Amino acid sequence: MFTGIIEDVGAIQSLQPSGEDIRLTIKPHKLDLSDVALGDSIANNGVCLTVTAISGSTFSADVSHETIKRTGFAHYQAGSKVNLEKALQANGRLGGHIVSGHVDGVGQVLSIENVGRYVEIWLQAPVSLAKYLAEKGSITVDGVSLTVNKVDGCHFLITLIPHSLQQTIIGLYKVGTQVNLEVDVIARYLERLMLGDKAAEHTVDGQKKDISMAFLAENGYLR
Repeated sequence: MFTGIIEDVGAIQSLQPSGEDIRLTIKPHKLDLSDVALGDSIANNGVCLTVTAISGSTFSADVSHETIKRTGFAHYQAGSKVNLEKALQANGRLGGHIVSGHVDGVGQVLSIENVGRYVEIWLQAPVSLAKYLAEKGSITVDGVSLTVNKVDGCHFLITLIPHSLQQTIIGLYKVGTQVNLEVDVIARYLERLMLGDKAAEHTVDGQKKDISMAFLAENGYLR
């Protein structure tokens, strides 16, 4: 588990194809690896990866074909910057919100505007994630725990303070930049809970049963 509070910005040193997978080697800037062991988890731009090797000041992790399909790793290359966060220790502070490190989809930066000392960024989420966007709710963008300040369909606004811009890769964003998104895990469980006994029903042709207005009315959630 993670909190979305970035500890360091590292750089991808190499990406080595291994069949359909990739062996990724990351060089942190200042992240202390002295307490990291093989098998530990480190979030890279919000993607939970297992450390498979440590060599001096670098660590390696394997990225599966499934992860490549669902995240921005398909567009990364040697030299790309990544936000880094080690897994939360039981005695640590939950400074952001509960982050699983399982990316739900890839979004895109629509606009960037300076407002005083702050920066406002509008992003577009995949249509399938729009229902999880809530004003003043939480969302993870490239591993960073952020507050959704406005929502317009599948577009949402985040506001960055100078510290966040300096300590993460968000300060490098441009219009069109693709970002990893993870919605609030509580919303995921709530959606599943609302299915009630229907959650045990098999899907048809692999299609997931989504919450709809008709479903809510049928099950007494709407008057």
